Amino acid sequence: MKKEKIVIIDSHALIHRAYHALPVLTAPDGQAVQAVYGFASVLIRVIKELKPEYIVAAFDMAGPTFRHKEFGDYKAQRPVTDDALINQFPLVRELVSAFNIPVLECQGYEADDVIGTVVEKLKNKKDLEKIIVTGDLDSLQLIDDGNIKVYTLKKGVSDTVIYDQAAVKERFDGLGPKQMADFKGLKGDPSDNIPGVPGIGEKTAITLLKEYGNLENLYKNLKDIKTKSPKLFEKLSVNKEQAFLSKKLAVIKRDVPVDLDMAAASFDLSDDEEIKKLFFRFGFKSLVNRLNELKGAAVKSVPEQTQLIGDELEDYYKKGIFSEKIYQLEKDVRPVLRKMERSGILLDVKSLKDLSRKIAGELSQIKKEVTQTAGEDFNLNSTQELGRIIFEKLNLGGPRIKKTKTGAYATGAEELEKLKDTHPIFTLLLRWRELSKLQSTYVEALPRLVNLKDGRLHTTFKQLGAVTGRLSSENPNLQNIPTKGEYGSAIRRAFTAPEGWLILAADYSQIELRVAAALSGDEKMIETFNRGEDIHTRTAAEIFNVAADKVTKEMRREAKTLNFGVLYGMGARAFAQSSGFTLEQAREFIHEYETDFSGLAKFIKDIKNKARAQGYVETLWGRKRYIDLNSPNPGFRAAAEREAVNMPIQGTATGDIVKAAMVELDKKIGSKKDIKMILQVHDELVFEVESDAAKKYAPIIKEIMENVVQLAVPIAVEIEAGPNWGDLKKIKD
Repeated sequence: MKKEKIVIIDSHALIHRAYHALPVLTAPDGQAVQAVYGFASVLIRVIKELKPEYIVAAFDMAGPTFRHKEFGDYKAQRPVTDDALINQFPLVRELVSAFNIPVLECQGYEADDVIGTVVEKLKNKKDLEKIIVTGDLDSLQLIDDGNIKVYTLKKGVSDTVIYDQAAVKERFDGLGPKQMADFKGLKGDPSDNIPGVPGIGEKTAITLLKEYGNLENLYKNLKDIKTKSPKLFEKLSVNKEQAFLSKKLAVIKRDVPVDLDMAAASFDLSDDEEIKKLFFRFGFKSLVNRLNELKGAAVKSVPEQTQLIGDELEDYYKKGIFSEKIYQLEKDVRPVLRKMERSGILLDVKSLKDLSRKIAGELSQIKKEVTQTAGEDFNLNSTQELGRIIFEKLNLGGPRIKKTKTGAYATGAEELEKLKDTHPIFTLLLRWRELSKLQSTYVEALPRLVNLKDGRLHTTFKQLGAVTGRLSSENPNLQNIPTKGEYGSAIRRAFTAPEGWLILAADYSQIELRVAAALSGDEKMIETFNRGEDIHTRTAAEIFNVAADKVTKEMRREAKTLNFGVLYGMGARAFAQSSGFTLEQAREFIHEYETDFSGLAKFIKDIKNKARAQGYVETLWGRKRYIDLNSPNPGFRAAAEREAVNMPIQGTATGDIVKAAMVELDKKIGSKKDIKMILQVHDELVFEVESDAAKKYAPIIKEIMENVVQLAVPIAVEIEAGPNWGDLKKIKD
């Protein structure tokens, strides 16, 4: 007889895991929602894979728990929770409510204790399989003879594993679930600040427990250890009280005063309208498709999605966020995006597998060099261990050592970058992080998302994913595919065209600066673009007071930084850090820039004043963003000012103009058999075109993109083509 299943969700563990594993995602209203997205994504996967009859969600409650009373420093090392994370907890609760999943929580206890109580209440139901869904391994101690399992995340929010008794023993070299609390009693748990026995690591803890079974029996036979290892005996003897306290902290309670209503926990997806409304409010368009697939309604997903986006557009129009022109534009671009999603782009999986092996080899070599320098093997991904090695054991950093609010060593990329000239280990560590991210985010992740039927990646475009109107994409995100370096180029080359076809890319040249020139009316900027001159060279000539032909590459680079930095609110301190100039020099350069381009400086000032007075800014065609520039908090106010300047420029450029170009291009070539538009990446449109037809379509694409709007400066488009996205060359006449 088939067992029924109940899924018990460790909500806080999943929320925290998703928040830190995913890049920042924002809803159409600007609210950060990456934790909500990760939670929803895991929930849908769990429903699909496990097909549970019952689901409940356990939550932590604010305030201290009994563990804090037992040990005042419990979790004391954790940094203050980001506001961006705190604000997502109620959104996850909304999501859980939309799924009609009951919430279980109890003041003074953690979600783990609530979960322990649920499985205890159900322990006699042998025909009911209990599966705990979590983002960590704390619940492993609850696993029993096959009736209780733990479904958790190995990496990010997409790589999952199910632990039963056998899997726990494999992971911990023979230790079983019932020994997990004893294991933490010895080794401790840095994530919860459970101390354990100092000097005892994972290997020693496992060896001791395999021989003695548990902490109590170990201490009964402590004399045996004295004979074998006096040093180990001393550690255990001195820290006996701490060891038993650590075990006590690690033990999950099973008697929390919570009620379990199995009728309320009965899971049913027959009515998912509230879920879909919530998904579209958050901008989770792809999850609507996945939700439909759960119900066997994948065929209806696109039209349903289109309708719901249409409802959202209607709402924005009625609220005055969209002008008539923007409302019509967004309606017109919807079918274009759906067509591009269905087309997808071909991915050379083999080349990425080859690249993965190459990166793995370099990572292995880096780790070898780092551990040799450190004089011991350690986890390079552990910030705690890394801080200990470089700042205590190697005594590096000197007066520039920075610590977090909790007193831990700051080991972020920004801090390591500041120290890279002081010792070779910092360069190695930065390279390790760079390669690890490339490997996990792109090289290993992208092949898993390929459609097995056509070998193509089918991203989902988030039409209203940014308040500026700029398109974004997800599952996978193809907006941030790397371009720089050997490996970045190799990843791009994996996006390829079918045999007999080419990838054609049409890229707006300096579109945001051209829009800034037109909106501001800055005479020098307009003159530069109308003459067909390079704006960065002209800027360098002005601020360095040299002739254009005397501008060096370095001068142009600094000018480019200023052109974009000043435009979006970069201050003197940030410019000094990026350029290597002193703070005083940076101030002088910015002052010189604002003097030379006074029209742009006045425009930026006027935008801020307008936003402060009317509470919103808007694009050229009337896409509004409501924004508060009157916050008493200087940091919030500065951020709002940057957003106020960004919206009219970026919104007009990569929101309004690019979308308008896509609509017009679809009208002209959308029905052709020898070309199709497949991607939009910021200010770039990507096509697949038959090799013989590339020269025919290049001038058509260029003409449409350059004339979709008339500004005070010409719009320029550069077109390249090649066998893949990484090897593109200008098309010769």
